[in-house]
Amino acid sequence: MPINEELAGIDAALRRAAKAAHLLARKTKTPCYIWKDGQIVDIAARKKVSGGRTEGKKTM
Repeated sequence: MPINEELAGIDAALRRAAKAAHLLARKTKTPCYIWKDGQIVDIAARKKVSGGRTEGKKTM
């Protein structure tokens, strides 16, 4: 249970916002950067290949 009731929905709201940003970046072919494993990664640059796998993850 969160300490403050106003903070209860923040995690879900941030996840929804991140998903919307990722979808928009993919639709508009613009980058969408995240911090992953100590690197900045463009998650919108991943391309689907056969078998549902992804390739071409772009890092900075």
